[in-house]
Amino acid sequence: MAMNLKNSVLLIVDVQNDFLPGGKLAVNSGGEVVPVINALQEQFDFIVATQDFHPANHGSFAANHMGKSEGELIDLNGLPQILWPVHCVQGTEGAEFHEELNPIKWKAIFQKGKNPEVDSYSGFFDNAQREDTGLGDFLQNEGIMTVFVTGLAQDYCVKFTALDSVSLGFKTYLITDATRAVNLSPEDGGKALDEMKKAGVKLIDSTAILD
Repeated sequence: MAMNLKNSVLLIVDVQNDFLPGGKLAVNSGGEVVPVINALQEQFDFIVATQDFHPANHGSFAANHMGKSEGELIDLNGLPQILWPVHCVQGTEGAEFHEELNPIKWKAIFQKGKNPEVDSYSGFFDNAQREDTGLGDFLQNEGIMTVFVTGLAQDYCVKFTALDSVSLGFKTYLITDATRAVNLSPEDGGKALDEMKKAGVKLIDSTAILD
């Protein structure tokens, strides 16, 4: 193995049906990350997943704003908010993990986006940085020092999770072939990679671990 994975976590972000082909907020080629993540899981002893888990009345859903359309930008309780299609609603199939994603080694699942008043892209904090999921404390208490980020989507939940990971002092890697972007604008995925890199996230390919 090319990398030392001691005191490391494989963090799987939001690989849920609504973000996969056929889902309510499908990421192009999103399904391609599943076999890569499954292969990576064989190399890690410590694995954690995050799960978007919205109530039906969530303020980020265009359907909950009269006269507004998906993709519009609004103010949601003082924060800029893109309006999304209804997705990853608690108790729906869309909120469930991809059926081929193997959860057998997962230590924990951290749910996010449960507060209807604020969106929550990051697996660590909501977008207002007021509430945290407990993920950071959990990893620190387990002696985790290095976070390897995978999942969906590269330009939103993955990006903000990686940025928060760095801000909390974890050495942070993004495994670039284990993520895909929404790309509301075609350049969003590339911009996200640049932003992460500038913040100190190291970009690697899965071959750095699997070879």
